[in-house]
Amino acid sequence: MRSAVRRSDSRRSCRRNRPDRGRRWVAVLGVGALVVTGGGLLAGPAQARATAAVAVDFPTHCIPPAIAGLPPIDGTTSAEITVDNAAPKVGDTVTVTYTVVKPAASNPVDLALPADIMTPTGKVTVGGAQSAALTVAGPKKNAPVPGKGDFPSFSMTGAFTVTAPGEITLSPGDYNIHTSYLMELDTPCTVTDPPAPVSRTIIATDGGGQVNERAIQLGTASGAAGDPVTVTGSKFTPGASVTLAGRAGDAPTGDTATVTADDSGSFTGHLTVNAPATTGIVAYEGADWDGARGAGPQAYTVTGGGGEIPDGSQKLTSSVKPGTLSMAQDGDSVALSAVDFGQGRASTGALRTVTVQDFRGGPAGWSLTGKVTDFTGPGGATIGASALGWSPACATKPGSPSTCAAGSEGTVGSAGATLASTPDGAFTGGAFTVDARLSLDVPAYTAPGAYTAVLTLTLT
Repeated sequence: MRSAVRRSDSRRSCRRNRPDRGRRWVAVLGVGALVVTGGGLLAGPAQARATAAVAVDFPTHCIPPAIAGLPPIDGTTSAEITVDNAAPKVGDTVTVTYTVVKPAASNPVDLALPADIMTPTGKVTVGGAQSAALTVAGPKKNAPVPGKGDFPSFSMTGAFTVTAPGEITLSPGDYNIHTSYLMELDTPCTVTDPPAPVSRTIIATDGGGQVNERAIQLGTASGAAGDPVTVTGSKFTPGASVTLAGRAGDAPTGDTATVTADDSGSFTGHLTVNAPATTGIVAYEGADWDGARGAGPQAYTVTGGGGEIPDGSQKLTSSVKPGTLSMAQDGDSVALSAVDFGQGRASTGALRTVTVQDFRGGPAGWSLTGKVTDFTGPGGATIGASALGWSPACATKPGSPSTCAAGSEGTVGSAGATLASTPDGAFTGGAFTVDARLSLDVPAYTAPGAYTAVLTLTLT
C-alpha cells in the first residue's frame, strides 16, 4: 500500500477583515507611513466659501516590511485635515495638521506593542488656487497597542506659503509609519484610488504685496541618518546657485548641498541628512537662509541610524538579510504495512521526515498542515480518507528562536489536520524536523490489491 506525499507552499491572505493567525505583522512593527493627491477649481471671491474640516474615508493599500514575509493589507483609512488659519492672505504661512483618525490596519498579532515606538510621516495634496505636495511629519509618540488591538490615531504637521488668492483644497494622501522596536521597520500605505476626498477647504485673499513663489517638494518625509533626500524646486531665479540645507527648528544643522536652477528656475537635487535632530529641509539663494529668497521648511524626520562619528573613529556597517520560509521532504513515497484479507487491522508506516526552515527573522510563526484523499484500489474499491490517522512529532534544532509544537494525534482526513506549528512572537525563526507515525484503519474483508492516496502538506 503506497501514499505519495506532495509539497504545496501557500501564502496566507492578510486582509483586515480576515484575521489570520497574526500573519499581518505589517501593521505591527512597521505599519508605518502615509500620502496623496487632490485638486480643485479656482473660485472667484464671490463664490469662494471655506468649509470646516471633515473626516474622510478612502481605500488604502499597505505593504508590510519585507522581513515579515506577509502579503499586502487592503483596508480603509479615516483621516482629517485641519489648519491654523482658514482665511489667509497671499504671502501668509498656513500650518496644516493631517490626523489619521483610524489607520487602514490593526495589530494583527497577539504581541503587544509598547508606547512611543511609531514615527508617522506623510503628504497632503494642496489643490485649487495653487498646487503642491506638502510633506508632514509627526512625533515619535503613541499609546501602547494590545495584541490584536486597533492602532491608535496619530497626527502629522507641515506648513506651506499661500501664493495665490482663491479656494485652496487640502486632501489626505499616502502615509508611512516608521516603527523603532526590535528593529527599524517601515510600512507604507498608499491611496488605492487617488485622489482621496478633500477634507478641508480654505479661502485665500490677495495680500497686495509681492509674493515669494519659490517652492520645494521632498521625495520622502523621513529616513535614516545618512540617507539622501531628493529635493525638487520651482520658481527660483533662473541659473541661480541654490543651497539645500537641513534645519532643526529655527537653527541650521550643518547638512548642506548645492544645485543650480535651470532656465525655468527649476531644479532637482539631493541632500544627505546626517543630523538626528533634523525637523525640516529648506532651499535658498544667497549665502545664508532667507525666507524671502528661499522655500521651506518642508517637514522631515530622521527615524534611525547614523549618529556623530568621533574624530579618529571609523563607522562600521553590516547587515543581515532576511530569508524565506521553506520546507523539504526526505522522499515523496511512503509504503504502509500489508494487511491480510479478512482480518481488519491497522496498516502502519512513517511519514517521510519534513525539514522546515524559517529564516524570515520576523514576528510571524508558521503552521504545517496536511490532508489526504481517499485510498483507491482495484475495481474502484476505496478506503475513506477518514481512515488515516497520524501521531505527529516535531523537533527544534538548537539555537532556534522559536520552539516547534507537534499537532494532535488523530484523524487526518480530507478536511486536514495540523502536523506542527510555531507561535507568533517578538522574534521568530529557526530550523525544525517534523515526523509522524501513520496508521490506516483497513476494514475486514477489504478487496485485495494495492491502495493509493495522496497526502498533501501545506506550509503557511
